[in-house]
Amino acid sequence: MQKPAITQVPIDPLIAERWSGRAYDPTKPVSAEQQLALLEAARWAPSCFGDQPWRFVVWDKHADPVNWQRAYDCLVPGNQSWAQHAGLLILAAADTLFTHNGKPNRWHGYDTGAAMENLCLQATSMGLMAHQMGGFDGDMLRAEFGIPEQISLMAMVSVGYPADIATVTGELLERETAPRTRRALGELFFAGSWGTPIV
Repeated sequence: MQKPAITQVPIDPLIAERWSGRAYDPTKPVSAEQQLALLEAARWAPSCFGDQPWRFVVWDKHADPVNWQRAYDCLVPGNQSWAQHAGLLILAAADTLFTHNGKPNRWHGYDTGAAMENLCLQATSMGLMAHQMGGFDGDMLRAEFGIPEQISLMAMVSVGYPADIATVTGELLERETAPRTRRALGELFFAGSWGTPIV
């Protein structure tokens, strides 16, 4: 299913076509090579001092169903209802301390967001769909997978092949087919001073 963004001016098709769908095809695994391509895209994101604070944990439902299930169990029920069909679950996390001097890195979240967007765009370029989620139990993730306290847990991400829209019904179908919307440019972007709409 294609749901390109409706923009005021043309943008790169890869960006316009990226969207966070919820209907995954449970029969199609994400290959090891595809997984590495996703991670390479994330690896080449920009970061403060080139520190690369992002740390991702990848769980593959087809290659390691036991650990995938452990990660899935950390999602809130609303996300479990549709993420159950995703081939991959990924934890996007960030080291809160700089590697080169051990001091707090206040840009860790900003930089990890850049890496995550690279991953999402790479997924789109390969015909995959990535959906970032804030609904997860961070304490449970830490306990289950031994994640250190200095690591900030940013998001869980589902990745897989989109399902044919004919395979979904009910509320999920409504969410998948609802129009994509964004706030007006002038509400978010300013020209010259705060609050002056750019358009």
